[in-house]
Amino acid sequence: MSFNMYQENILDHYENPYNRGSLAQPALEFRGLNPLCGDEVCIQASLDPQGRLEKVCFQGEGCVISLAAASMLVEAVEGKTLEEVKEMDRQDMLELVGISLTTMRVKCAMLPLRTLGKAIHQYEAQTDGS
Repeated sequence: MSFNMYQENILDHYENPYNRGSLAQPALEFRGLNPLCGDEVCIQASLDPQGRLEKVCFQGEGCVISLAAASMLVEAVEGKTLEEVKEMDRQDMLELVGISLTTMRVKCAMLPLRTLGKAIHQYEAQTDGS
């Protein structure tokens, strides 16, 4: 894919985000914030009976990169187990975005993945204790 196609993909996810919205009764939810730039994203998810991410939604305010990355991430993780998502790292997220980013923009792109990771951690802490 060429650089221009990646840019178009980012703009498409920003302008027509995948699963932007909220769930009535999410199994997991977390609101992440990048205080340096003001980007904010809330990720919610429901789980199927096998413990896979069944439906994943996000809401947020911020730059093109953070919101496009959130859209790309929720699309990519649907159907995955919590363990599979926890194994995702910086490189996986940068590959989803698909373009070279400055250090500041990497933080924007990482916000959705960090937020989803914290939602999973919080969910597991609550369910392990019950």
